[in-house]
Amino acid sequence: MTIANELADTIISGSAYADGDRVDAAFREIRANTPLDVAQPENFDPFWVVSRHADIKEVERQPDLFHNGDRSTFLSPRDNEEKVKALTGGDPNLIRSLVSIDGKEHKDLRGIVFPHVTPRAVRPMEDRIREIARGFVDHMLGFDGECDFAMDVAFLYPLRVIMTVLGVPEEDEAFMLRLTQELFSNADPELNRRRAELTPEEMLKSLWETNLELERYFAKVTEKFRANPTKHINSLIANAKIDGEYLNHRQMMGYYIIAATAGHDTTSNTTAGAMWALAERPEMLKQMQDDPALINAFVEESIRWVVPVKHFMRSATQDCEIAGQKIRKDDWLMLAYQSGNRDEAVWDDPFEFRIDRGQNPQIAFGYGVHVCLGQHLARMEMRILWEELFKRLKSVELNGEPKRTISNFVCGPKHVPIRFTAN
Repeated sequence: MTIANELADTIISGSAYADGDRVDAAFREIRANTPLDVAQPENFDPFWVVSRHADIKEVERQPDLFHNGDRSTFLSPRDNEEKVKALTGGDPNLIRSLVSIDGKEHKDLRGIVFPHVTPRAVRPMEDRIREIARGFVDHMLGFDGECDFAMDVAFLYPLRVIMTVLGVPEEDEAFMLRLTQELFSNADPELNRRRAELTPEEMLKSLWETNLELERYFAKVTEKFRANPTKHINSLIANAKIDGEYLNHRQMMGYYIIAATAGHDTTSNTTAGAMWALAERPEMLKQMQDDPALINAFVEESIRWVVPVKHFMRSATQDCEIAGQKIRKDDWLMLAYQSGNRDEAVWDDPFEFRIDRGQNPQIAFGYGVHVCLGQHLARMEMRILWEELFKRLKSVELNGEPKRTISNFVCGPKHVPIRFTAN
């Protein structure tokens, strides 16, 4: 049995993720009837859809059996893989980052930054992040009762935080935001490089151009931080050595790019989605004002709710079995985080936004050795923003229809119009 074509087409559609309800309904049906089975949309190689929370964790806890980098780490049309290899010199991924490598290379590269982003390591950043958060709360309240929270706050605050951590000057933030949106929102005519509907060929060309622009920028970053090392993350990357050698070009550029783009975009998506959820449930504001300890639950539920990274792909390195299904060597698997975070077997009322869940084992950050490197910083910066904003907010509600980015890979709200009153 394979997944019905209509469902397969839905779960790869950027427009379905932008809709939200449509892709949730498709995954709900898949979890109920074909929870681990093969999809074969037109122009794509067949792939297993891993839709349940437990099965996603089972794949992620076996990184030697299920590789990230043997094929494209995100779903791409059949013809694109050879084109990408031609551009990169044989690598199936346009950017060689932590999410697209395996084994010793992954462990060595992850180890460069990991000690600097543990809960203990990020704690001293709290005062500086709180200062940034207060500045953005002032900025929001300066809109006099109405703003687009996504565009005016959520896109900008995590960007400022991560650029501060990386050592990127404030005047370069608009440049980094533009290129991040071009990279992750390539299917969205409002945000992509051409500001137009693109064919798969045009999308690949556009991504490559954005990648080259980022590489030119980070080549100068390398020169700067090798000449004058600091404690910033970009300096750690520039000066890192593995087995006595500096990182090679693709390793270094991939590291810079994932830190500078995914380092804020996923948090921006979650922050915007949290405000959307709150504006639809204004009673939650008073709950958290009365009991600020609930803000941590609000952050965790918003991560589960938004699921900014919709999927990653894995490749089986040998024949194996998951949940009674025979997976063959070289089979391609989609880890459907959107579905895993709505799994009825794990959450009561998974389609409700609730801050009274107690345990919330969301897997939006991934699981196992590839779990998100910046998860502790992301949680902290979101918590601090809400702590500072809720002190000064009297009420909030939607002021129009929110809209999500069109993407099947990284997706969240791009417009969240709100009306608010301040204390």
